[in-house]
Amino acid sequence: MRPDEILAELVRFPSVVGQPNAAIAGWIAQYLEDLGVEVQVLSGPEGDRANLFATIGPRDVPGLILSGHMDVVPAQEPQWSADPFQLRAEGDRLFGRGTSDMKGFLAAALAVIPALVALKPARPIHLAFSYDEEAGCRGAPHLIAQLPSLCAPPAAAVIGEPSGLRPILAHKGKAAARVEIQGRSGHSSRPDLGLNAIHAMGRVIAAAEEAATRLRGGPLDPVFEPPYSTIQIGMIRGGEALNIIPDRCIIEIEARAIAGASPAALLEPIREALERSRAHGFQTSWQPIAAYPALSLSTEAPIAQLLSRIAGSPPLPAVSYGTEAGLYQAAGIDAIICGPGDIARAHKPDEYITRGELADCVGLLRRLCTEFARQAP
Repeated sequence: MRPDEILAELVRFPSVVGQPNAAIAGWIAQYLEDLGVEVQVLSGPEGDRANLFATIGPRDVPGLILSGHMDVVPAQEPQWSADPFQLRAEGDRLFGRGTSDMKGFLAAALAVIPALVALKPARPIHLAFSYDEEAGCRGAPHLIAQLPSLCAPPAAAVIGEPSGLRPILAHKGKAAARVEIQGRSGHSSRPDLGLNAIHAMGRVIAAAEEAATRLRGGPLDPVFEPPYSTIQIGMIRGGEALNIIPDRCIIEIEARAIAGASPAALLEPIREALERSRAHGFQTSWQPIAAYPALSLSTEAPIAQLLSRIAGSPPLPAVSYGTEAGLYQAAGIDAIICGPGDIARAHKPDEYITRGELADCVGLLRRLCTEFARQAP
């Protein structure tokens, strides 16, 4: 199949994050099995979602992972020009949810497989396709944990997030949590008889703002924009009416940490402020909703040298968005980001990738995998 034909098949699956993904995982598995590739569909703890792992070549030799996620963000915006889950071509552009982020990379990787099967590589090429990346990289940790039973320790991993096919060496780590305070309701004319959850959450929010301000003073890493770790509250919900004492308030908060800093540790001052609310009679909860470590790969790493030479451009030092690459690096696998498309098109109506970008990715992956596979184990 041509890469655009594969992309059309992948886009037609509405594999929205947090939803069952048996349909898209099953289609990919069948495609690979029809080519004689052994595939492992690895169920996650949710029971209705699965990662996928496949190997071309010997499993007992350190190989190269091509990593991508099968899930996409929702496509409910009214600005879509047509059905977001039907690939639509206009000239060189191919429109559909996930075309850039990141089913375009999946399609390119799958299009290369017939050539790799014919090559009979001495060093294996692995496909590692995950679920629920868009919810904070929830599927990949389960896949990575199973790698020792699936193959020899991999030499490197290429994470195909949209980068314009420019290799990327670093990104920040992230931790996010849903924070809830429960108080006691009542009529607003008698605030002395209630416990105002919004007022209590205000003290937590103030602690978050103070922590974010402190981070601007460092530590600093100039490869990032901004060059410091950050904290922000992105959602708040509470209250029913002005004359009712609000008995519940919820926020969602995130920390993004430069390499060397723990994202979860950055949130500890906010968690401590939350716990102090208990002394005033409030009930509290702290629910982690996302976590992944930062990525920081040396320009001297073999995969960085090889991919930069094949791509024909020096690597970018860092990007602002996060990926599963940090999880692979934390597991001892050199990881680098490189994929087709543009992150600026992701998560928007009329997301697209161009035919040229798709073809260029196929060519890059064919050269990369061929050269890697022919190296001495």
